[in-house]
Amino acid sequence: MTVRDVLRFPHPMLKQVARALGEDEAKLTATVAADLVDTMRSHPGCVGIAAPQIEHLVRMVVVDVSEHPKATAKHGELVLVNPQVVRSHGAEVAREGCLSIPHLTANVRRATEIALEATDPLGEPVAIETEGFEARCLLHEIDHLDGILFLDRIASKQDLFRRRSYR
Repeated sequence: MTVRDVLRFPHPMLKQVARALGEDEAKLTATVAADLVDTMRSHPGCVGIAAPQIEHLVRMVVVDVSEHPKATAKHGELVLVNPQVVRSHGAEVAREGCLSIPHLTANVRRATEIALEATDPLGEPVAIETEGFEARCLLHEIDHLDGILFLDRIASKQDLFRRRSYR
């Protein structure tokens, strides 16, 4: 539908908790889903985005790691409404970046395997088990729904880095 501007830290909406989308909000769900996909695709190398980043304070994320070399698990383009992590396992520290914090990256500890439940934009149930980079991306985007940025997850300032280049 529309490529939206991505909010940048310290915009206050990035620190707010998003509300769940109801079954009776099909039109809003479709609009947000299309805007998320279009916005993500407009940023080369982007693998995910959450609704609060484009000024929709609702629980929806889009992730697609299909073309990313670090991804071992690839479920294609995931458009998830009201996602919930139901199980997580393991831990690994790896570098993360974010469209909302374009000039920084950081080492962040995340689970290495997750299972989540959600619905798709049409209200159909979705259950995913994934690992590695795809799990990290999903956890990063779901954090946005709770007003959590990767900056909130760093252990120390030594884990924060200036991005060398940004597309």
